[in-house]
Amino acid sequence: MAFQQPYLHDLTGVFTAPIQVWSDPHGQIRGEGAQGAYCGDDRVLARAVLTVNGHEPEWVSTQLKSTEHVDFIHFIRVPANLPDPLVSVIRSRSVDTGRLAETLTFKSVLAEPVTLDVKMELVADALPMDQIKAGLALAAGSVAPEDRRWRWRGQDTSAELTAEGAELAFMGSQVVLSWRITLQPGDALELGWSLALSDKGAPMIAAGGQPLRTPSVTGDPRLMRLMTRSISDLNSLRIADRQRPQHAFLAAGAPWHLTMFGRDSLMAARMLLPIDAATAAGTLRALAGRQGTDVVQETGEEPGKILREVRRSTFIMGPGGTVIAVPPVHYGNIDATPLWIILLHDAWHSGMPEAEVQALLPHLEDALAWMQHHGDSDGDGFLEYAGAPGIGLADQGWKDTAGSIRWQDGTPAAGPFALAEVQGYAHEAATVGAEMLDHFGRPGSGEWRAFASDLADRFREKFWCTDDAGPYPAIALDADKKPVDSIASNMGHLLGTGLLNAEEKAAVVTRLMDPSMFSGYGIRTLSTTNGGYWPTRYHAGSVWTHDSAWILLGMLKDGFEDEAAKLAGGMLDAAEGFDWRLPELFSGDPADRRWPPVPYPAACRPQAWAAASAVPIAQALRGFNVLG
Repeated sequence: MAFQQPYLHDLTGVFTAPIQVWSDPHGQIRGEGAQGAYCGDDRVLARAVLTVNGHEPEWVSTQLKSTEHVDFIHFIRVPANLPDPLVSVIRSRSVDTGRLAETLTFKSVLAEPVTLDVKMELVADALPMDQIKAGLALAAGSVAPEDRRWRWRGQDTSAELTAEGAELAFMGSQVVLSWRITLQPGDALELGWSLALSDKGAPMIAAGGQPLRTPSVTGDPRLMRLMTRSISDLNSLRIADRQRPQHAFLAAGAPWHLTMFGRDSLMAARMLLPIDAATAAGTLRALAGRQGTDVVQETGEEPGKILREVRRSTFIMGPGGTVIAVPPVHYGNIDATPLWIILLHDAWHSGMPEAEVQALLPHLEDALAWMQHHGDSDGDGFLEYAGAPGIGLADQGWKDTAGSIRWQDGTPAAGPFALAEVQGYAHEAATVGAEMLDHFGRPGSGEWRAFASDLADRFREKFWCTDDAGPYPAIALDADKKPVDSIASNMGHLLGTGLLNAEEKAAVVTRLMDPSMFSGYGIRTLSTTNGGYWPTRYHAGSVWTHDSAWILLGMLKDGFEDEAAKLAGGMLDAAEGFDWRLPELFSGDPADRRWPPVPYPAACRPQAWAAASAVPIAQALRGFNVLG
């Protein structure tokens, strides 16, 4: 079975988790590819096509007002003696908590009245997200409404259609809304429809509480445009666990990951700490609530482990033409647990009240114990993953696709792997964990400082490689504990963790800023010198926004301010090329040959850790002033 993930780069979307709507660039929702309206992990509306007098109005402009609101401006051709377009319709689409709404505003400056027959063709649907992502949405319309209210998945779900003044016709999955209007000269008239959506069985719900505030930034005026768009995107991704609705956090991204995703939520929350500590607190508590307690081979759960992902039901993935059934709640990652520890420490230092930190100390101790007893599956002193048969993921770091770990000649290496960046996370987690244990009077700090020291020594002995340009850290150790010698962005995540000495830090920064790694827009996931490099290979040549931003944080922490400013400047250039919405990833093509940057066509946007990257960029460019 062939899998063809739909492209998104030319679609227009509006988002307020857990609802998202994707259309073609002109506003029509045609049910092709990823187009449609979604509630959680289900597409509930495949089509919403507007016609006037039997024809689609002619699009002239798309105006993105915010992440939740977009206007599509069209003209309507009617018989007239003048060539000017004198009859228009603005199709305004918005989403808020539990509701998709459209307003159609018609205007005419014709000298005579004009009569318009307006139709909106809707097609109800009930297609799971995994089928959409696999490119298997070959036919829309698996629900047949007979009234304004219907269900798309059992008794837990409901859709309610409102269309004031419209005649409604129900024909199988198709629902047609019809209006007949007459516009007088100089007239303006509004029509509208909305769809209220509810899924009481979904594990994630819309978050309450206060949204993020947009901070004021100075210096390059482009920074403010990036920050405004990014904060709007982040607010659209705020969700909560139905089991713990008071703890808001960020969903990973739209459309594919509008759910709890441990690693992504943790990294995004850490990048936001200079402007917001509440998201970090909500993320820590939400993930602690689902921290592993038992060994469950089918899901990868282990005592103390922080999960990877939560879905409503089993999620079918199809990378490389294979089918993998991922359980609804699964723990198939090697990095979220140390990242949870690091975020707890940084949130504490960013003002999280000590009583709130103290309440999470049992989870801290369990997470530390996981690193020692389960994270190191073969007892060699490194964190690696053995793989859980029930979840079937080939790689369990953030580069989690098959073939992302390659030898320098381009050949894929054989895992399971001890990933370079994970050893950095573990070192930092052990160090800051010891600090917190000491401060709060808990035992074991000496053991964890020794763990960190020993890990640094072992890493220095096992991971470092040398080529004609000098020494550098391998991307990973393979299944035989041999260093996989590719030059990759993973090494950048070691910065700021305390794992490297001064000479090693300088060597890593020099490698990252070499033209073979720094595209001019960001750090490539894999060097152009690698035999497997390709600029739009998902984890082997592309630029990931959060990857470069995480490296920025490490550079700043370790004192490489000039290099950080250069990297941040390139990322700001990329943001301008993407209309201020940095995507999940984009092409590794060099900046001096490509403007605007070339998109990766299936990338999520908005994506939490990509939007949160605006904060490290502003930090590196010294743009922060005060909260506005």
